Amino acid sequence: MIQGSRQQSGRDAESHALRHLQQQGLRLLAQNWLCKRGELDLVMLDGDTVVFVEVRYRQHTQWGGALGSIDGRKRQKLILAAQIFLQKESRWSNHPCRFDVVAIDGAPGAEARLNWLRNAFDS
Repeated sequence: MIQGSRQQSGRDAESHALRHLQQQGLRLLAQNWLCKRGELDLVMLDGDTVVFVEVRYRQHTQWGGALGSIDGRKRQKLILAAQIFLQKESRWSNHPCRFDVVAIDGAPGAEARLNWLRNAFDS
């Protein structure tokens, strides 16, 4: 039953990230948006900017933590999914876009540390 609890922890982390971003003034456009190429955890609007948010949660940080869990392959999947989103949701296609990561490390609840990294894919 570990898988079920991991899925629940992921959903809880996503809800926590969503609440945090909404408190910062972002507006939810889509959640768990699926296409053949992948999934977008959260699609938000920050002013007129469409923000594709990847939520990463790790209870333990010994292998790089939540932020370290995003590699080049994961970035490419997210970029492809975002391109498909913009094709299917054409009303957003002329808006500026960015990729953010919300990394949550630690035990679920009050002890978890949230790190919101804006423009996470910019070098």
